[in-house]
Amino acid sequence: MVPAPTLAPSVDVAHSHVMFDSIPDTIEAIKRGEFVIVLDDEDRENEGDLIIPAQNITTEQMAWFIRHTSGFICISLHPALIAALDIPMMVPHNTEKNKTAYTVTVDYLHGTTTGISAHDRALTARKLAESGISGSVRKDDFARPGHLCPLRYTEGGVRRRGGHTEASVDLAVAAGLAPAALLSTTCE
Repeated sequence: MVPAPTLAPSVDVAHSHVMFDSIPDTIEAIKRGEFVIVLDDEDRENEGDLIIPAQNITTEQMAWFIRHTSGFICISLHPALIAALDIPMMVPHNTEKNKTAYTVTVDYLHGTTTGISAHDRALTARKLAESGISGSVRKDDFARPGHLCPLRYTEGGVRRRGGHTEASVDLAVAAGLAPAALLSTTCE
């Protein structure tokens, strides 16, 4: 059994200040399949999202992810992948404040049960990432609606839209991984 992931403390209690990793260190953590927290601007959402690459997520990591975040797990995907899998946008006219590009939720259909378990969500995430690498996974392999929420990445990444969606895919790609990353809002 894989031990539960841990996060390094984000606050140096002795000196009461927030510590940040460098971008190269963050990319290395993503390469190793570790969780990272990405903070956005105070004038945007002013929150941190826990992010992990999708292609190798384990059931144990997903269970930990669900327990230690809002539990609403999203997966950021390149728009070409969303189009290839025929995943429609959640609404035709997005009125959400930050224009987060939510799609219809999905579940992988093979080797899963209801779709809500950590096992099922981890498998769905790996299969979505795999479809971005090999193309061996088809649109008919996913049920709609489901329990994992794909988010459509904005081409150009954080240089065009400063959202967690874009940051997560940019980090995965910079790490040499599939353009698919899981994210969820931290609650503490």
